[in-house]
Order: sequence, then structure tokens, then C-alpha cells
Amino acid sequence: MAVPRVLARRVFRSSSSLFGLRGNNLAAVNTPSPLVTTAAASATSAVRSFSSTGSVKMPSHMPSSGALVDLAKGRHSIYKLGKNSPVPDEKIEELVNQAILNVPSAFNTQSTRLVVLLHKEHERLWDITMDLFQARVKEGTLPEEMWKNQTQPKLQGFKNGLGTILFYEDPAHIEPFKEKFPTYKDQFEPWAHHTNAMHQYFLWIGLESLGFGANLQHYNPLIDAPVAKQWDIPTDWRLISQLVFGSPEVEGQEKPKKPVEERVKVYGKL
Repeated sequence: MAVPRVLARRVFRSSSSLFGLRGNNLAAVNTPSPLVTTAAASATSAVRSFSSTGSVKMPSHMPSSGALVDLAKGRHSIYKLGKNSPVPDEKIEELVNQAILNVPSAFNTQSTRLVVLLHKEHERLWDITMDLFQARVKEGTLPEEMWKNQTQPKLQGFKNGLGTILFYEDPAHIEPFKEKFPTYKDQFEPWAHHTNAMHQYFLWIGLESLGFGANLQHYNPLIDAPVAKQWDIPTDWRLISQLVFGSPEVEGQEKPKKPVEERVKVYGKL
């Protein structure tokens, strides 16, 4: 089935090498353009020139920072999604594995947990969510007009996508650090959210590099219990967010940006 025109085609296809993806199905993605190769070689040379010891070994190939910037520029919330996939499911799984292996965490807690729902399992997630909202309509806590005109169409839009990644934090890998480092005990919860957010961003632009569109949702805690029951997820895991993805059926829309000068300060620039 032909894949519709996607936003990610505006980005260097070589950018997927930033995410450690391999395989014949991504041969075109992993072959850097001459521009990217030249930039990477220059970056490697520049870093080596600042090394204080000959024992430090730098990677033989460093991806261009421009590819990462292009992905960041191209990232938008895409709400009209389809089920056409530009890559096999294995590539999605590989990207998720790269996130869990390489995204940092404070004190190396490695507390983030990821659950990937594809195809029918993804649809089941949003059926569960719709059932929960319909129950609220019957209870009278959600106006039926709001359900029909706003909530239901939005949830159906998520269901129309290909997959959802659930982002969790596992307290069992946070609490021991609170005890070991009592000075910082109040900081480990915010730090856990920091690393979780980094996983979300990594996978958002990573999916974009594969040709998907995505949007980030937060239907927790409403869906926590039924989702944990449906997929046998430990009940002590804390659900943080849901990244919905699929084939982008519309172009992303640029949003107004506040001036950089209001938000960035640089000191000591040479």
C-alpha cells in the first residue's frame, strides 16, 4: 500500500542513524548524504583536536547536528493519523529499545518503562478509553453533546492511528535512591519525570525520522487501572503519558514562537 506524503520527507533521511537503527529496510535512511558525511567528519575532527589524551577514542562516524535540528524543526503534533506504515513493526521495536538503552536518567536509576501497543492492541486501548468516557456520559458527569462533538471524534482520531507507546515510571527503581541519597530524596521524583520526558522526545522525533506523525496525550489517571488489567502491567508502575503515532494524513502546522532573545542567555561567548 502506498504511503501518503509525510512530513519527515523534508528531513535528511540519514537522520535515522542518529537513533541507532539498522537493517536493509532502512538502507536508504542509513546512507548519509555527502553533506551530512562531510559535516560529521568535520565534527569528529574538531572534537579530537580538543582531546587532552591520546587514549580517548572518538566514534569513527558522528552524525551531523544539523540532522537533529531538522528533526526538531519538523516535529509537530499530528492529530489526523492513518494506519499506513513506512517501516516493518520490527523497526518500531528497535527504536523503542534504543530509547530505553540510551536515554539518560539521574543517578542512572533507569526507572522508565515503555509499553508498545500496535494495530489491534492499539485500537483496544482507545476503545477502553472511549468506554470510560461513555460511562461518564451515563453518569451525567460528561455532557452528551460534549462527548459527541468533541471527545468522541478526538478519541476516534487516536484510534485511527497505527500504535501507541505508553510511558511509565517504576517506583521500585526510584525509592532505593531516596534512601541512599537522603539529601536529594525530594528531587528523585522530578528527576524521574525529566528522564521520562527525554524518552518521550527521543521517540517522538525518532518516529518522525521513520516517516510517522505523532501526538502526545495524557489520559492518566483515568485509564490507569483498566489498562494495567488489560495488558498485565504492574499496578505500582505510574503512567505518565501516551504517544500516539501513525501515517501523517496532514502537514504539521507551525506555531508562533517567542523571540529567542527572551528565552536564551549566553555568557562568555568568544
